[in-house]
Parts: sequence; C-alpha cells; structure tokens
Amino acid sequence: MIPIVSVLAVTIVIVAGVLALTLRRLLYVSAPNEALVFSGGRRKVGDREIGYRLIRGGRGLRTPLLESVQRVDLTTFAIEVSVKNAYSRGGIPLNIVGAVNFKVAGDQPLIDNAIERFLGRDRAAIMGIVKETLEGNLRGVLAQLTPEEVNEDKTRFAQILIEEAEHDMNRMGLVLDTLKIQNVSDDVGYLNSIGRIRGAVVRRNAAIAEANAQSQAAVQKATNTMNANLAKIDADLEITRQKYKKRIVDAQSKRTAMIAEAQGQVLSAIAAAKAESDRQRARALQVERQLDAEVVQPAEAQRKAAEEQARGQAARILEQGRAQAEALKAMVEQYKKAGASAREMLALQKLLPLVAAISGAGQKTTIGKVSVLPASGDSDWARKAIATSEQIRVATGVDLAAVTRTLGTKKAGV
Repeated sequence: MIPIVSVLAVTIVIVAGVLALTLRRLLYVSAPNEALVFSGGRRKVGDREIGYRLIRGGRGLRTPLLESVQRVDLTTFAIEVSVKNAYSRGGIPLNIVGAVNFKVAGDQPLIDNAIERFLGRDRAAIMGIVKETLEGNLRGVLAQLTPEEVNEDKTRFAQILIEEAEHDMNRMGLVLDTLKIQNVSDDVGYLNSIGRIRGAVVRRNAAIAEANAQSQAAVQKATNTMNANLAKIDADLEITRQKYKKRIVDAQSKRTAMIAEAQGQVLSAIAAAKAESDRQRARALQVERQLDAEVVQPAEAQRKAAEEQARGQAARILEQGRAQAEALKAMVEQYKKAGASAREMLALQKLLPLVAAISGAGQKTTIGKVSVLPASGDSDWARKAIATSEQIRVATGVDLAAVTRTLGTKKAGV
C-alpha cells in the first residue's frame, strides 16, 4: 500500500512540475517600459484585420505552435543630429549640431505604425533611420530661416524643427521627447562677421548711451535748478496768498458778525411783531367768543324758541282745522244720510242752544204786550208765529214784525 502512495505522490509532483514549466514557457509578462506582440492570430481593429495582438504593462498566454512573442522597447533613444554646409535662406552654408530624445509611441494607433516598421529591428537600426529623417527635416527648416534667425533664437528654431519632423515621426510610430540645438557655426566666417558687427553696434550704442546719459545728467541738473527756483517762487507766492487769505478771512469774519447782528435785530423785530399779532389774534378771538355768548347765542335761542312756538301754534291751528274739517265732513255725511229732514234737523240743532234764551229760562219775565187770538180755525199757526216772533225779539232784540213792515214799505215805494 505504501509504495502505491509514494508512486502517486511522485507522479503528481512530476505532473505539477511539467505544468509549471509549460506555463512558465507559455506565460509572458510585460514590463512597464515595453510592449508584447503576440504574432500569428487574427483580430479586427476598426475596419481592418491585423495578424497580432498587443499587451502593454500586463501578462498574456501564448497559444502553443500558433503564436510567437516579440518585445518592443518603449525606452528613450538618445541620438545626435548634425548637418554641415546646409544652406540657409540667403545662401549662407551653416553647420548645425543638436541632441534628440525620442521613443516608440506607447498608444494606438501610433504603436501599430512602429510595430509594422521596426518589429524585430535593433536599437541601432532604429536610431539610424530617425537620424537620417531628422537631418533631412533640419536641412528643410534651415532653408526657410536666415543665419541671424537661426543663431539668435535657437529655441524658436528647435520648435519649428519639431513641428516639421513630428509628422514624419508619427508616421513611423515614434514620438519626439526633446530636441535641442547645441551649436550653430559656419565655415565662411559669416556668423563671426555678424558678431563683429554686433560688437561694433554694441560699442556704438554704448557710446551713444554714455553721451545720452551725460546730456540727460546735464538736463537733469538744469531741471533741478529750475525746479528749485520755481519752488522758491511758489513758496513766496504761497506766503503772499496766505496773507491775503488771512485778510479775506478777517473781513469775512467781520462781515459775518455784522450780518449776524443785523439778522438778530431783524429776528427780534419779527418776534415782537409776531407776539403782537398773536396778542391781537387772541383778543379778536376773545371778542368773537364774547359776542357769540352775549348776542349770537341769545338771538339763536330766541330764534329757536320763536320757531318752536310758531311750530306749536301752527300745529294747534292745523289740528283745529283738521278737527273742524273732520266735524264738517261728518256733518255733511250725516246731512246726506238724513235726506229731506236734514234741513229741519240742522235748524233744530242750531236753535236748541237758543231755546233757553228764547224761552227766557233763568231770566225774569216781563210782560210788555199781550195779544189774544181766537182758539179755533187758522189762529193756531198765527199764534205760533206771533209767539216765535216775540221770543226772537226778546232773545235777540230783533223785531221781526218791524223788519217786515220796513221791507213792505220799501217795496211799496219802489
């Protein structure tokens, strides 16, 4: 039993070792400064198919027998570019020396261009291609600039060169990190002549500057003297101005005091007049109130009393008239209701209050005349008429017989 277990253990160890060795041979790990290219497979990128896959900064398994793996170096390449007797604008040949740092692009699609052009090539071959390309660009840029522009502004010259070469470098899948122009020279002494001319110009400018400084110093001295004199004059003017200002202020102060005194007198007079006006106004108000109390109010009270008395009399008269009208209306209505006997009733109503006076009731009876009438026949009406006439004469003093005779006489005479 023990030998079988040992055999199994040995077998497992061997299998594990073989698997580990196989995995180690098939597993590839990419460092940060390189990229792994697995060639042999087909994959589609955009609209085209490529025969490799790319791994950067990671790991991948190679398909046995179908894929091969190559590494692409992404570190920086340093080269020196130089051109001799390259003609600048104006026909002056120049010698240029510069330092360039570049690298293989690490991002797609530029790295695809580098893989297609430099996969499998060593660093020397790549640097040779880039050197030739940059030197050609350098000659092209020199033809556009004058020697003075190249020599005076190397930074601008390098920037123009980078812009010119960047397109070609990107087509090859490369990226420029830095490009520095180290030296600019010529074999005909043009730049030296420029230097001597510049030196002469500098010395001339220095002499001119010195003369200008001396003249400016003289001008400044004269200006200072003039300013000092002007300052003294200004000081004298200011002193005089202050004296006159003091006189003006004194005069203004006196004027203000006089104006204030006059204003005080005027205000005092105004105050006295206002007080007198207030007193007269108060007195007028007092007289007005006194007249109102002694004359207006009593007259108003009498007027109101007379109005009330007149209203009372008018109301009494109005009520009496209404009562008489109501009585007369009632009498007329009764008169209408009574019909034919209404006249006799009205006469009796009017005569009844006179019955006592006519009959002599309550008065002494004095017989002045006695008439004897027959007792039969028509004498009854006559008696009544005589009796009535006598009673009317006695009561009212009206003698109906005398009145009748008077009327008869007048009629007869007519």
